Amino acid sequence: MSSVDVNGLTPVKRAYGILTGDDEGRVCRDIPDSACNEQPRNFMTHVLSLSLTKVGDGLVDPKLVLAWLMTALGAPAGLIGFLVPVREAGALLPQLFISGGIRSLAIRKWVWSAGSVIQGLSVIGMGLVALTLQGATAGWAIVGLLAIMATARSVCSVSYKDVLGKTVSKSTRGTATGTAGSLASGAVLLFGLALSLHLLEQTVTIIAIVLLFAGGAWLLAGALFTTLQEAPGATEGGGNPFAVAIRQLRLLGTRVQLRRFIVARGLLVATALAPPYLLAMAGESGRSGLADLGMFVIAAALASILGGYVWGRLSDRSSRKVLALSGLLGAATLAGALAMQQAGLLGQYGSLWLAPLLFVLTLAYQGVRLGRSTHLVDMAPKDDRAAYTALANTIIGVLLLGTAAIGVIAESFGIAAAIGVFAIMSLAGAGVALGLDEVQQDGPE
Repeated sequence: MSSVDVNGLTPVKRAYGILTGDDEGRVCRDIPDSACNEQPRNFMTHVLSLSLTKVGDGLVDPKLVLAWLMTALGAPAGLIGFLVPVREAGALLPQLFISGGIRSLAIRKWVWSAGSVIQGLSVIGMGLVALTLQGATAGWAIVGLLAIMATARSVCSVSYKDVLGKTVSKSTRGTATGTAGSLASGAVLLFGLALSLHLLEQTVTIIAIVLLFAGGAWLLAGALFTTLQEAPGATEGGGNPFAVAIRQLRLLGTRVQLRRFIVARGLLVATALAPPYLLAMAGESGRSGLADLGMFVIAAALASILGGYVWGRLSDRSSRKVLALSGLLGAATLAGALAMQQAGLLGQYGSLWLAPLLFVLTLAYQGVRLGRSTHLVDMAPKDDRAAYTALANTIIGVLLLGTAAIGVIAESFGIAAAIGVFAIMSLAGAGVALGLDEVQQDGPE
């Protein structure tokens, strides 16, 4: 039996009220009437489930944790270079072709739960690989498991925004995702501190155990998500995935705001792609090991803690402005890095400037993530949320594959040139975002 406080509130309702400040009677805005009574419970289920998966994401970061692990296992350097492209493109490219099948299901929480379980099993597999294999065999196994994990993640991404739109009020969606990000970042911060303070040994075995723990977090999230009270949704539009994909592509011809959103999001991927180049610019290549890994994890986690809740609340007011501000912050950070390089600061004091720069850039990235997610859900008509999500993510996936050209720029003209390209992209993305509608006030186009 659940406990009730002196005001007649259960812990779930009390936590919901604290997080949302819901004193304006907007709890049932833009959700089915049948979901109104379950709003506090559904809101907290989203927060807890997302928190668990985001903890897993932080503990399995391909740019840091998996890259270090594969190096320690003796995997070829070429295989390590596959990690980020496989993770990002694999999570986005399949979405246009799977959304039709997902759309044929009236209840979609089961899709997200299954995807979360598959991700968890994939990460557990990586931990077992680290404990049993070495060299190229271990490297190929980890990359293969990462591809499976990324594909499952794409399934979760397509289904999640639609489930969110049916179970959480329009005025609190950004708060739910932002709060989850902040809670998860606190856990990842503890991981980074443990590495930096050498409370965790610098061994493959320890990192393998961390991966097993991360996989368990995904499994628990999948189980928890099944308890959502989700009303049946529209199933029209499901069918042959290629036919559905063609229909969804046609949306680009009629939905002006969707086109602008995709352009803005495409330009703002610079905030996600720039960190490795920022590290290279800082001249840290001579230092390696888990102490540095811990420092990087701490910087990213602190930015997520600060940005998650704040950006989430701001997104509920104006996701358009959040995207624009995040782009400006990213551009300013990257421009600042170029100025520091010209002044000779990064070469002489690289370790001193690295963490603050990474912190600010990660803060901008968090704003882009939360702003784009909230904007897409609030912009899309109810029956087109899955289609909007799949179309946008697939186009961005193709764009991410094309960003390999920036690596050629870096190799030919130097790291500073690549950083300059990312700064220009972020600035342009901010400008495009300003032309988006205020969907929190005006509703879907």
